[in-house]
This record gives sequence, structure tokens and C-alpha cells, in this order.
Amino acid sequence: MDPRKLLEGRSNPLPEGTLAVGAGLIVSGVTSYGFLAISARALGPEKYAPLGVLWALTYVVCPGVFLPLEQEVGRALSSRRARGLGGGPLIHRAALAGGIAAAVLIAVTGASAPLSLGSFFNHKVLLLIALMVSLAGYYVEFLVRGVLSGNGRFGSYGIILGSEALLRMLACAGLAVVGVDSVGPYGVIIGIAPIAATLLGVRKERNLVKPGPDAPWSELSSALGYLLAGSVMAQLLVNAGVFAVQLLADAEQKGKHGVAGRFLNGLIIARIPLFMFQAVQAALLPKLAHLAGAGRHADFRTGLKRLLLVVVAIGGLATVVAFAIGPFVVTTMFGADFRLSHTDLGYLAAASAVYMLALALAQALIALKDYPRVVVGWAVGLVVFVIVTALSHDLLPRVEQGFLAGSVASAIAMAWAVQRLLSSGMAGAHEVEELVEASHQLPIEP
Repeated sequence: MDPRKLLEGRSNPLPEGTLAVGAGLIVSGVTSYGFLAISARALGPEKYAPLGVLWALTYVVCPGVFLPLEQEVGRALSSRRARGLGGGPLIHRAALAGGIAAAVLIAVTGASAPLSLGSFFNHKVLLLIALMVSLAGYYVEFLVRGVLSGNGRFGSYGIILGSEALLRMLACAGLAVVGVDSVGPYGVIIGIAPIAATLLGVRKERNLVKPGPDAPWSELSSALGYLLAGSVMAQLLVNAGVFAVQLLADAEQKGKHGVAGRFLNGLIIARIPLFMFQAVQAALLPKLAHLAGAGRHADFRTGLKRLLLVVVAIGGLATVVAFAIGPFVVTTMFGADFRLSHTDLGYLAAASAVYMLALALAQALIALKDYPRVVVGWAVGLVVFVIVTALSHDLLPRVEQGFLAGSVASAIAMAWAVQRLLSSGMAGAHEVEELVEASHQLPIEP
């Protein structure tokens, strides 16, 4: 699906790099599900549960913190490239900022070990080490992805996307074949994969870092703080259920039932449409920004309405399918020990569908350059998630209902903000940003 057809109602060629990035996303999606399925069967519910928590934590913190860095590096380098300017100083500035962030996160992770080892990782030290390695590895990967997209090297960008998950799955399969049933090595694979994929993706690249004029901090956008906060909150909302289940479960639920791992597997099945929505996001933000900047209010409204109708239709269908056959899909992929009910899968699919709607509305707000309201929208969802989860009782239903309520709250808050902006005519007051098409996507890992 070309999202720009939805936005303009006519055919246009796909953005540069769409096919390469799309191919990488497909490989990444399939092989990520493969990693989770193989590790779940090799470990069983009890041992798999802390690995699921590591997976969720990794994909809250790493994309949440480093995706805005990738986006801004890609945007700024693309702008420099269009003006014939080298981006070396800009890359060095971004590497310093990201490196400091990674070092701080690694230090905080190490300092919080006495709490996190017991609460999240069932006292498996290798899983904590894997998280620290992941922080370093994804810092490098997201920085390099920004450099590649800003230079128009989308082939290598796609290789990194696909090879990270493929290498992770192959290593996981190797551990399973030789009979490794300890969770630590599977966790280490998560941390090493982005480093290996980045090395593979850039092995033939040349002239990525070219001399150029000095880069002030402002060139990386004054909105970086808002983008960072919004990205972290969005990732936290979609993954918060895994942490809540692990923290709220009693000893028996954490033990032989491995409830956090069961919940994660149901969640990743329910949000398959959300994962595929990334292909739409890649071209959505640049086009919305163009329409807003050009003052084409009617086209912006019409295109956004068409997109939201498609999202609602896909989300509704996905919810019905998940309720009907979700338990069968989960047990087929992960084994009978990971069974969830039809109601569980229905709640998770409905929540993921509404979350996808909130994502589309967030892209509209970013295109209108109203970054604070994006942050507020995700913050409202997180608060509602906490309240609903705290006020309910049964473990899985309370978390599932919290996810659904939080997603609804975020979608409503951002829909209200978009409507107010469009009604006040603010869409025409913003200039067009030179946004690189293939890097503006919020990665939702399976």
C-alpha cells in the first residue's frame, strides 16, 4: 500500500528506498517472530518469561532513546546533501550526543542491578549484561542508520534491518539445536545482533562521512527533546503490559506458569498489523509535512481522514481475527504451554488497533510541528494505563484493559489536538521540513 495514494487520492511513485527498507522490514518481522518462537519452545514458559521482559525492555529504551537521534541525523544530513555540504561535523556531533546518552543508560542499568535482577530478570545476571550490551549496540545501529538514510544509502539500511533479526534467529536456532536450555545465552544474542548487523551493513560503504562546515547543536533540531520524550512514552505504552504482568504476578504465576512470557507472545501476535504499519509510516510523515507546509488544509484533512478510515478498518478486522483464531496461532507458534484465551487475544488486538490509530494521529501532529501535544497525548495514555491497571484485579484482564484504555486515551487526546490545530488554521503556518522518507518510522518490534 502506498500511503501517499491515501493522502492525495492519486497514484505517485514510491519514495526513494521504500523497496529496500520494506524488504528489510519483512525479513526483520518474520525472523523476529522466529527468534521468539524458537526460544519459547527451547526454554519453556518459566525460563522464557524473563527473556520476554528483556525483549520488551530493550525495545522500550533503545528505539525510544535512539530513534529520534536517527531521525534527526537523517533529516539534517539529507538537508546538507541537498545543498552540497558535507556532513562530517554533524555526524561527530550526533555521535557525541548519542554516546553520552548510551553511557548514562548503561551506568544507570548497572546501578539499578540490585532492583532489576529480582524484579525483572529472575536473578539471571547474563540478562542484565545483555541489556547493557543492547544499549551500546543499538546506539551504534541507530546512528549508522541515520547516516545511511541521510546519504540515500537505503540498500545498506535495509540490509541492517533484515540481517539483525536474521542473525539473531540463526544464532537462537543454533543454541536450540545443541540443547541450550539456560536463558542467559539467548539474552546475549539480543545484545550482540545489532552490532553484527551494523558491521555487515556498512562493510562496502565508502564516503559516508564527508568534511563540511561546523554543526551547531541547533542543527539537530530544537525539537529533539520533545521527539525523544514522545518516542520513549509511545514505546513504553505499547510494552508496559509485559512489565506490569511481571511485577504484579505472584510467585506461582512467575514460576511454572511463566505468565509474562505468555502475555508477551499473545501481544506480539495481536500487534502484527501494528508492526506492518511501519511501511505506511515511512512515507506518511514527509507527505503530511509537505501538505501542512504548503497550506493545503483541505488535502491534509481529506488525506488524514482516508488514512484513519483504513487504519480503523484494518484494526477492526485484526481484532475479530485475533479473537477467533488467536489462541490457535499462539499455541501453534510457541507451544501449548503458552495458551491464552480468546478474550485475552481480543483485548490485545483491540488495544493494538487503537494504538495504531494514535500513532497515525501522532504523525499528523509532528507534521504540524506541534511536538508538545504529541508528548501530552502519550503521557495521558500512560496515566490512564496505570490507573485502570491499578483499579482492576485479575492479572491478565487488568493489564489488557489498561492497555486498551491507555491507547483510547492517547488517541482521543491527539485527535482533539489535531482537530483544534486544523480548525484554527495553524496547519498553514509551518514551513516544510526536509524529512528523509525511510527513516521516520517508529519501530514496533514483534
